[in-house]
Amino acid sequence: MIAYLRGELLEKSDKGCLVLTASGVGYELAVSTPTAANLPARGEEASFFVHAQTGEDGTRLFGFQTGDERRAFRALIGIPKLGPKTALSMLSCYSVNDLSQIAAREDVTALSQVPGIGKKSAQRMILEIKYALADISETSSFTPSMGGMAAGSVMRDALAALTNLGYAESEAAPLLRDVLDAEPDLDVAQAIRVCLKKIAAAKA
Repeated sequence: MIAYLRGELLEKSDKGCLVLTASGVGYELAVSTPTAANLPARGEEASFFVHAQTGEDGTRLFGFQTGDERRAFRALIGIPKLGPKTALSMLSCYSVNDLSQIAAREDVTALSQVPGIGKKSAQRMILEIKYALADISETSSFTPSMGGMAAGSVMRDALAALTNLGYAESEAAPLLRDVLDAEPDLDVAQAIRVCLKKIAAAKA
C-alpha cells in the first residue's frame, strides 16, 4: 500500500499532479485545490501523504499536505454516500480544523457552500461528519515540503483556485485583494480559506 511519496514534479494542474520517484516510477495524484495551488514548479521536489482508493476502474491515488488532512479524507469517505470527489471538494474549501468546527456547530449553511453539496445533502451528512472528524485536528508535527511560493504569485494562484471552484473572477478578485491587503503574509491556501469564509458569511 502506497502511503507516502516524494519525487520530482513532472506535471501539475488545478486538480492533480504527476510525481516521478527516485525508482523511476511515475504516480498520478488527485489533490485538493489548496494543495494544487502550493505545488512547486515542474522539475522540483514535492512530497505527499497518500491514500490509495481501489475500485472497478482501477486504483486512484490522492495526495495530501499533512497526515491529518489524509485522516480527515479517510474519515469522510467512510460516511455512506460521501465519495472521494465530494471529500476532496470539502478539503478544497475548508481546512481540517475549519471543517471540524463547521460540523461541530452543525453549520449546514457553511457546508452547503462546498460545490456539489446542497442544503438537503448537508443536513443529511452534517452529524455523520461531526462524529467522523471528532478526533481529528490539524496538528501534524510534520508537513511535507511543497516548494517555495513567491509572494507575487499568491494573488494569481489563489484567484485561479477560486475560479476553478466556480466563483466568478469579478467576485473573487476584489475580495482576494482586500484579504491580501489586510493580511499580506498569507500563503495561497490560507488566502483561499479566508476568502471562502467571507463568501460563506456573506451568503448566510
